[in-house]
Amino acid sequence: MIYPHLPKLALSILQPWGHSIIHLGKPVENRDWSTKFRGEIAIHVGQKKDMSQWRSALQTYRYAGATLEQLHAFPHFKDLQTGGIIGTVEIVDVVTEMNNPWFFGDYGFVLANPRPVEFIKVRGALGFFDWRKQWEKDSERISA
Repeated sequence: MIYPHLPKLALSILQPWGHSIIHLGKPVENRDWSTKFRGEIAIHVGQKKDMSQWRSALQTYRYAGATLEQLHAFPHFKDLQTGGIIGTVEIVDVVTEMNNPWFFGDYGFVLANPRPVEFIKVRGALGFFDWRKQWEKDSERISA
């Protein structure tokens, strides 16, 4: 089994929101759907980056109380990793209301214990997905 220390399931998140979860303390992932799942997942960042999302994340980080020094350390758009696993986090609850600048969805997956990992290049999928199966498919494609 590859990467046995990492959870089986992953959730793909647009950058820079994935970075914000793993490195900036973003405590909630906004979705338009709910889940009963609780536990640790891998955070996958998709291939796509969006400048307007980058600006929005930076502004939200500012509203969430980031210091000037923290804002200067916010990654440049061009430096954001894409197309792979960047860390793990636990989903501990799902809410429909939250007094936090990071929450602005229909549902919020409440997150705890973010942990960065060494980048693992793998394609994503919608919803929760078994990232190892995607990694194996990608590896087979490369070696064929």
